[in-house]
Amino acid sequence: MAASSSGISKIPELNRKIIITLLLLAVFRLGVFIPTPGIDGDALAGFFKASSGTLLDFATMFTGGALERFSIFALGIMPYISASIILQLLQVVVPKLEKLSKEGESGRNTITKYTRYLTVALCIVQGFMLGVGLEQMTGPAGEAIVLHPGWAFRLSTMVTLTGGSVFLMWLGEQITERGIGNGISLIIFVGIIARMPAAVYNTISLVGVGELSVVFIFFLVFLMIGIIAFIVFMETGQRRIPIQYPKRVVGRKVMGGGTQYLPLKVNSAGVIPPIFASSIIIFPATIVNFINVPFLKSISASLHPGGALYSILYVIFIVFFTFFYTAVQFNPKDVAENLKKHGGFVPGIRPGANTAAYIDRLLTRLTFWGAIYLSAVCVLPTLLISEFNVPFYFGGTALLIVVGVAMDTAQQIESHMLARNYDGLLKKGKIKGRSNR
Repeated sequence: MAASSSGISKIPELNRKIIITLLLLAVFRLGVFIPTPGIDGDALAGFFKASSGTLLDFATMFTGGALERFSIFALGIMPYISASIILQLLQVVVPKLEKLSKEGESGRNTITKYTRYLTVALCIVQGFMLGVGLEQMTGPAGEAIVLHPGWAFRLSTMVTLTGGSVFLMWLGEQITERGIGNGISLIIFVGIIARMPAAVYNTISLVGVGELSVVFIFFLVFLMIGIIAFIVFMETGQRRIPIQYPKRVVGRKVMGGGTQYLPLKVNSAGVIPPIFASSIIIFPATIVNFINVPFLKSISASLHPGGALYSILYVIFIVFFTFFYTAVQFNPKDVAENLKKHGGFVPGIRPGANTAAYIDRLLTRLTFWGAIYLSAVCVLPTLLISEFNVPFYFGGTALLIVVGVAMDTAQQIESHMLARNYDGLLKKGKIKGRSNR
């Protein structure tokens, strides 16, 4: 670790990226504490305390506590994630969007622009609905949460929450472009991490009042360590397909040849499926909690983490998005064509369509086990600890996101360091000598 830290300090570009990332994430954390105008904070805190153990706690975790405080970032980054899901699904059924996705950088920029527009539209709808719903809510003692109800409050809430989410979207894009790691995932990661100390303190307090035993705390710690170890094992697991390249005779020299490997990860989709699945379930149900419609409230109440309906829907969405996102990110036909173009082939498999079918078959099997792994990690620990009133921050979904994003960011840092080392070798080798002649 010390060697890695010293290596990072010697790379100015990597230092700059890390500093930019930390500063932008600090801006996000500051925004969590800026309240939306017109809200009685004490009454709102009482409302959330009375709703402890419901889906609102899960939504608060994904917003880093912004929803609980009803800050300018109360909607979080979820509208942007929802818009991304919708656009990716539409690429399958809308030929124009599918064509754009295959046009390289310009096509991706156009789709990104559409995603931003859709994000704004979703924020406007969700912000207005939350404003209307809050006017109907009261604190534990019957006190009004909204100080001055009316159209002025609804419109100001809509504008404030829309501006906050759009700013978060911009913040995430800046982290991805100018910093290190995936900006959207890092925002969720930091939100979860920031809430964990309070979750640890609350859990210890439950031990102090006798609601939880010391034995259970030890069990919880060992469970978390076991889950983290399992996540690391599965995230680094891969199937390596041998690729044979023929030797070429150039003049009197024999060039190329040998065997390389095409690595296929067990979980190619990373932490995206749980995040997508959570966004689809959490925020519609969260908005329903603020709307006084008995039928919708009964549906929302049945979607509490650890419940049967929530677990079934969660698993279905995780499996779907694991296969869908893997298919979007990895195209066996393109891989097979590139191998054929460069003379590579899988031993025992004919190049072209047969190679594509072989890779697709292996990828489907790996993705199936990846989907089972994600579902088990996200659902089983939550089912286990939901009976003991333990915060969701110790559940499988939170641990998966934290560990997965941390590993992905660490890999990107390592890639920068390796690239810099290769640059150093080139400068010290023959290429530099030739340039000086």
